[in-house]
Amino acid sequence: MDLIPSFSVDHTKIIPGIFTSRVDTLGDYKVTTYDIRVTRPNVEPAVDVAAMHSLEHIIATFLRNDPDWKDQIIYWGPMGCLTGFYLIMKGNREPKEIHDLLLRAFQSVENTEEVPGASAVNCGNYLMHNLEIAKWHARKFAAYLAENANNSMIFEYPKSERLVTDDGRQFFDS
Repeated sequence: MDLIPSFSVDHTKIIPGIFTSRVDTLGDYKVTTYDIRVTRPNVEPAVDVAAMHSLEHIIATFLRNDPDWKDQIIYWGPMGCLTGFYLIMKGNREPKEIHDLLLRAFQSVENTEEVPGASAVNCGNYLMHNLEIAKWHARKFAAYLAENANNSMIFEYPKSERLVTDDGRQFFDS
């Protein structure tokens, strides 16, 4: 069985950043999935589950209300490994083109006093939120994005080549 593309990226070399995960064509339209990597996989601790849940609510609300971008946003949600998020948008932009949007989204967490939609009526697990830890992760990632705005490494998956052994095992070689 072939690995799906997102499992074919060498996770030992991914750094935090904004990456194009895949581009799909739906009829006449392009839809792009971005990998918004908040922590370095297998090196830094993953984001706390409750904080990740809070970041999902806060940033999804920000993105879907941004006057310039709201009509381009399809989905914002956490990765299962808790090291980042997937952002799905209409069109096919380079990751650098959405840097400012994501910087503002993560900066907006600092001023959040209450997690939007964190009630039993609006959320399937409304007790699982941690706003303070979410703010800590958001501050850290926003500062990183600001400091590295001109660093091309945060916009391109690490280069590596997938190799397959005679017995079918796969590994990466850079």
